[in-house]
Amino acid sequence: MPNWIGDLVMAMPILTDLRKAYPRARITAMCRQPICELLKSNPEIDELFCFSKASGFGRHSERRNIVEKLRKGKFDLGILLTHSFSSAWLFWLGRIRYRLGYESNWRKPFLTHSFPFPSQIQSQHLVITYKMLLAPLGIPISNTAPHLYLTSQEIKEAEELLRQHGVRENATLVGINPGATYGSAKCWLPERFREVTERLLTDPDLYILYFGDMASASVCKNICSGLKDRVINFAGSTSLRQLASLISLCDVLLTNDSGPMHIADALGTTLVALFGSTSAVITGPYSEQSGVIHKHAECSPCYKRVCPIDFRCMKRIEADEVYFAVRRALDMKRTKLNVIY
Repeated sequence: MPNWIGDLVMAMPILTDLRKAYPRARITAMCRQPICELLKSNPEIDELFCFSKASGFGRHSERRNIVEKLRKGKFDLGILLTHSFSSAWLFWLGRIRYRLGYESNWRKPFLTHSFPFPSQIQSQHLVITYKMLLAPLGIPISNTAPHLYLTSQEIKEAEELLRQHGVRENATLVGINPGATYGSAKCWLPERFREVTERLLTDPDLYILYFGDMASASVCKNICSGLKDRVINFAGSTSLRQLASLISLCDVLLTNDSGPMHIADALGTTLVALFGSTSAVITGPYSEQSGVIHKHAECSPCYKRVCPIDFRCMKRIEADEVYFAVRRALDMKRTKLNVIY
């Protein structure tokens, strides 16, 4: 499985399509820590093989452990949703009989079945690119969407956590994720997230939950500083599954292009997603219920980690536009809840 949260979520339809095509197969999902936690409770797999990417002296022992695990598994088929040389090399060392993946990074000699990237890779969603890899198995491109599986106990624990923070029952919840692991070029301006937060707080029934990892914890802390107690900062304090459970309870998530964006999309949480340096066509929300704001600056998408010029793609997204997009999403959800079928 892929090594980034968003990519992992976008690759999840592969597991569903494989299970449908091979109902009697034993399927193992191999994934790096800690993002492999997102695959727990997935009914499409029989085994979850979590591993870590060690460095220094630990790298060789970890590699031996992976190869030993692969050899003991006696796998008939290995499907590489990663594009690295090392992943193909490990499958080869692990004596997996058939090894299927895209051609990249000089790894073709280690694959029994390799294919060039699709010619339309820059104009189609990454979910489709992953699905196209199954064509040699006779599996057509499906309508399967990414989906995450949470337990009822995890949802109950998330609800209890909100109660402990003073969130009233049946309150409106807006999640905000102001960070992105790949780099600052994907992140909207912190002061504008704060401006939107302050305007949303004029609704007395609304609570705002800030999400983020340890890297974005300081940004979230600065944004939330001095705001009302209806703003709860969870950045850096949740596990991935706790994060997913909390996101599932949100009415709307305002976010940059990020892992939490794809988690929300896979859970059916309505999104307002802000794009600048990346392409919403390729890695945007896969569902049709979500909204994307993307100003399409002349230099976008550039896929750079840090903007080398004036950050025009994100600066052109005004706080007013984002605030009204969140309000519209909330109003649409409330309207649907009031309809009797």
